[in-house]
Amino acid sequence: MSQQKRLFLLDAYALIFRGYYAFIKNPRINSKGMDTSAIMGFMNSLLDVIKREKPDHLAVAFDKGGSAVRTEMFVEYKANRDETPEAIKIAIPYIQDILKAMHIPIIELAGCEADDLIGTIAKQAEKENYQVFMVTPDKDFAQLVSENIFMYRPARMGNGIEIWGVPEIQERFEVERPEQVIDFLGMMGDAVDNIPGLPGVGEKTAKKFLKQYGSMENLLANTHELKGKMKENIEANKEKGIMSKKLATILLDCDVTFNENDYELSKPDTEKTEAIFQELEFRRMTEQFHKLFVQDAENTTVPPQGTAPSKSVAKQKDTQQTSLFGEPATGEATTPNADFYKKLDTTNHVYQAIQGGIGLSLLLRDMLQQKTVCFDTETTGLDALTAELVGISFSWETGKGFYVPVPENRDEAQELINKFIPFFEDENIEKVGQNLKYDLKVLANYGITVKGKLFDTMIAHYLINPDMRHNMDILAETYLSYSPMPIVELIGKKGKNQKSMRDVEIDLVKEYATEDADITLQLKEIFEPQLEEAATRKLFDEIEIPLVPVLAAMEREGINLDTDYLKKLSDELARDIKGLEEKIYETAGETFNLASPKQLGDILFDKLKIGGPKQKKTKTGQYATGEEILSYLAKDNPIVENILNWRQIVKLQNTYVDALPLQVNEKTKRVHTDYMQTVAATGRLSSNNPNLQNIPIRTERGRQVRAAFIARDENYTLLSADYSQIELRIIAALSGDPEMVNAFKNGEDIHASTAAKVFDVPLEDVTREQRSHAKTVNFGIIYGVSAFGLSNQTSLSRSESKDLIDAYYKTYPTLKQYIQDQIEMAREQGYVQTILGRRRYLKDINSQNAVVRGGAERNAVNAPIQGSAADIIKIAMINIQQKLVSENWKSKMLLQVHDELVFDVHNSELDLIKPMIKYEMENAFKLDVPLDVDMGTGNNWLEAH
Repeated sequence: MSQQKRLFLLDAYALIFRGYYAFIKNPRINSKGMDTSAIMGFMNSLLDVIKREKPDHLAVAFDKGGSAVRTEMFVEYKANRDETPEAIKIAIPYIQDILKAMHIPIIELAGCEADDLIGTIAKQAEKENYQVFMVTPDKDFAQLVSENIFMYRPARMGNGIEIWGVPEIQERFEVERPEQVIDFLGMMGDAVDNIPGLPGVGEKTAKKFLKQYGSMENLLANTHELKGKMKENIEANKEKGIMSKKLATILLDCDVTFNENDYELSKPDTEKTEAIFQELEFRRMTEQFHKLFVQDAENTTVPPQGTAPSKSVAKQKDTQQTSLFGEPATGEATTPNADFYKKLDTTNHVYQAIQGGIGLSLLLRDMLQQKTVCFDTETTGLDALTAELVGISFSWETGKGFYVPVPENRDEAQELINKFIPFFEDENIEKVGQNLKYDLKVLANYGITVKGKLFDTMIAHYLINPDMRHNMDILAETYLSYSPMPIVELIGKKGKNQKSMRDVEIDLVKEYATEDADITLQLKEIFEPQLEEAATRKLFDEIEIPLVPVLAAMEREGINLDTDYLKKLSDELARDIKGLEEKIYETAGETFNLASPKQLGDILFDKLKIGGPKQKKTKTGQYATGEEILSYLAKDNPIVENILNWRQIVKLQNTYVDALPLQVNEKTKRVHTDYMQTVAATGRLSSNNPNLQNIPIRTERGRQVRAAFIARDENYTLLSADYSQIELRIIAALSGDPEMVNAFKNGEDIHASTAAKVFDVPLEDVTREQRSHAKTVNFGIIYGVSAFGLSNQTSLSRSESKDLIDAYYKTYPTLKQYIQDQIEMAREQGYVQTILGRRRYLKDINSQNAVVRGGAERNAVNAPIQGSAADIIKIAMINIQQKLVSENWKSKMLLQVHDELVFDVHNSELDLIKPMIKYEMENAFKLDVPLDVDMGTGNNWLEAH
């Protein structure tokens, strides 16, 4: 008997949405600024099915215009769905083009949903003795499962694939037959599709009813057996129940026909497919596709026609490389294999390990004659403060490089490193690297100060394309069609068995390490002209690169932490948390899991009926209990306010009070945050491990965390220097609004001045409440505050908020015009920029989706302001650090938190350093309005701030 053929039917939109949201926290943006998450997510699922299952037949079903039958039956069917994200709308044509290039049939029919198309085809194929696998995460398909029809749920979040047959459906839904899933869905409804279901019937109750009655109809015929509110609800909604079952039923009679020949998986057009992948910059996927369809199919070493254009190995400058000693190198050049990307074993290269003697002398001699040298350190770990050098690689010519192993013995290591001081401290040699801050910190552990011009490829790419990722592997694959050797090949995967770089044989480390320097040098050659094209070279040379050694010094310095104080604070917070829990449970009339959004939603909205009957629900059908929703209800409901306070204090305790002591460095006994220059698209620095920029300062408890950061010892004092209202000053200067500019020039209190104008009262008669409202609008305007948003943040009603915003724009008409001009400029050129030319690209500025477009418009106004503030404080940091070093101050700059700098000041220097810091910060950049800096001192950060 011949084996059954297998047909795989993919539910396109379910897989596309699932793929898109899988990347939601880290969207895949390519070098053109396009969000490719949805395409990548879908293609991952498709290729995984093909690779894993090797199906005989396969097709992909798409929705086209929704379900005419269901909408006719129930106008509100799927009416509550959010508008499709722009990235998904853009993805569909690409996905369909890829499928066409792969010769995979697309099933689509106006007025029919993919569920119905798959259902119809699945039943037809089953009759022709096929095993059918419906590839979808959507539980609705469970109703179609039979002896030969299965649900195939793709792998996700570390879980493997799941195949649901009849036994799995019986167990999961607690039904006798898969068709009863229709009754199950009809009874409990579906928040995603807006199927109403029976009121008060959830998953547990639906399963109970099915055990008892077997079907929706049988339940409705026996409602006399029910009791109380449940009986009343179901009897009043019988018609709704029958309609819900019909809405949940997948149709099996669509006008489509299973065609055995069309659906047979055939050889794709690799050239066309890979050309689309190239356009999308899908590097790994191209390689995966290539292995799947070209290498596996043809088992050949000839690269496919569709591969990315790359420099031919035969055309490289030197077919025979020579060593440092002028002798021919052997055994390094190899012929290309069929991989899509060039790799070490397919590229001519000469990498040498230099271990002392005349080789080291010749390397140093040659290096000192270069204008530009790329270097990279190999170390024992990622923490630059404790990592030891294993080796250093150098390259100054494509395809060539040298690796110098560093001995484990510290004295021998230091003796070797000292030999490189003439190179590292040579002002005339440009040093190139990827994430140079790390290398600078490691070398500083050996007493080396790197001098001369620097070129960091990671920072260069950030200024060229801020929305893309900037790690070296991504850059090499995108710009060089080259896939570097993964570190796991040397030290293994993370875990207890992972090796140290010291344990790896030198010949292997030599290849890995020198490749990094070689590739980074090649990236530099590509990025230099691109910096000019993006008009960000000046920003790179004058701000971002000079900031690298400044941040390295601050990170090495760290800050002192009072761990005993934090232990006491943790005990106090624990008492606060317990007190709030008792209050909440007393109001609720029962105890429940406060950290469970489902239990919380049931208590607030079902039991206590807070906020009225129409409360928002999530896609899983439970009540939404996010901060935005609860904040709106907190004013009128003390229990909600207590819940928000509870959440805030629990987060404070977990994220900071209990976590900070664990981040004290064992070697220095201080906390050392990492500042990242290449994360925020606005140009702001990001702080990590620990993140010191998110410590809440608007609450008393949040501010108390700052008291844990203390001066070095009794000879030092902490000094905080904070730009006063810098964002408002920048918007005044950029807009040129005369009223606002004059207020700052005259040294007026800008919030009181705004209040006097918008409320039409003399300055001296402005009340505290009026000033507070004006302050909210002043800062809110930068972020596009609406009347709704303003009413949430103040005691004003929505109509009062609208009147206040209207009055504000009448007061500052030039500011209003500036905002409109910024949006218009962004629409025309696709980006806005800061006072120093930092660009923020806005790919959604012309989106048809009003919500998405609105976000881009707010960024068009906000990014130049936030970004200019970031530029200004960076200039101040560079200038202050230059003085601290050149004038040999004992005081150190420790932290940067948004518009504030924190210093450890030696008491003997306190009176002298204050005017120096104030001058450098206020004169970092000349605007049409004066910059103003507030300063404070204390034994801890809270006192100083």
